[in-house]
Amino acid sequence: MKIFQEFKEFAVKGNMIDMAVGIIIGTAFNRVVDVLVKQVIMPPLTMMTEGVKFSEKKYVLRESVPEIDGTAAVEEVAIGYGTLIEVMIDFLIIGFTVFIVVKFMNRFKKKSEDPKNKTVATPKDIELLTNLNELMQEQNELLRKK
Repeated sequence: MKIFQEFKEFAVKGNMIDMAVGIIIGTAFNRVVDVLVKQVIMPPLTMMTEGVKFSEKKYVLRESVPEIDGTAAVEEVAIGYGTLIEVMIDFLIIGFTVFIVVKFMNRFKKKSEDPKNKTVATPKDIELLTNLNELMQEQNELLRKK
């Protein structure tokens, strides 16, 4: 019964909802990046490389042999390094986008934590820490004068 109580606390606190929202947004973001890479970035890149399609690039280890007169067909064995190139481009785009989003969010966070900025309400804990810091600076100045 304790596990059900823990699960209820977990779900009620919002952690589960936050995780679900994050996963849903992440999945949608993945689709956007996938289309962006495959439909927007790769075509001009293919054109710049004179028609080379990265997804078709591979290193063939064993050629395929079709079925002839009852002998079994042999499937091709290849290392698809072109797909790796596309995935790395995906990764770079996602990484850069996440970097920009985090940088943007940090800018708002810094504004909200700035005690001198009166346009955004400062959280009480930041305000108390700022007051404590100012009092310590005043105390240090008084001690230096003695």
